[in-house]
Amino acid sequence: MHIVELVKQHAPITGEQIAEMLGLSRPTLRSDLALLVMLGLVDAKPKVGYSPGSVVSSGGEVSRRLQGMKVKDIQAMPVIIRESSSVHDAVVTLFMENVGSLIVVDEESCLSGVISRKDLLKFTLGNHNASSMPVSMVMTREPNVIHVFPEDSVIEAARKMMHHQVDSLPVVARSKQESAQAQGRIRWEVVGRVTKTIMTQLLLDLATEGV
Repeated sequence: MHIVELVKQHAPITGEQIAEMLGLSRPTLRSDLALLVMLGLVDAKPKVGYSPGSVVSSGGEVSRRLQGMKVKDIQAMPVIIRESSSVHDAVVTLFMENVGSLIVVDEESCLSGVISRKDLLKFTLGNHNASSMPVSMVMTREPNVIHVFPEDSVIEAARKMMHHQVDSLPVVARSKQESAQAQGRIRWEVVGRVTKTIMTQLLLDLATEGV
């Protein structure tokens, strides 16, 4: 958290000044600064610069607790659909569960892909046969799915969300399916999910604890 320490010592400080002190380019820092703002560790004010965020300002203990949290401490139950399910099934599940994306699994319940509202909208617009097609034709497939592990830090999960511009991540563990092991493949069992909504609620809880 070297950036946070710089901001605490030199606030208000611009992104250009932070980049110069760290010997990095401004674009390289952009995603990290966006993450720190989202986590409440840094505040950004237009034409002024960066200053310590509400989480830091409310006390070092809150900041330390946030940095010590793991994905397994905040993950929710995954919202899953089979890759053989239809696009119509996916749309219904999205709205019934009130989520922004679905985790797709294969016949062995291993991670196969993810599908978002945006994916479905792009695929169905003007495509009259879309509703009966399998979600496997629409989803982002493994191994291109960004995921996290239960032991990963909350900070790392948030960094992945910001860097890859996704609203949720599957939480996975190595599959113990014999068929996957026999073929020498690493397959992932889906054990949870983390979302930006969960992150935001966590920050709110930490920032208002004891208030």
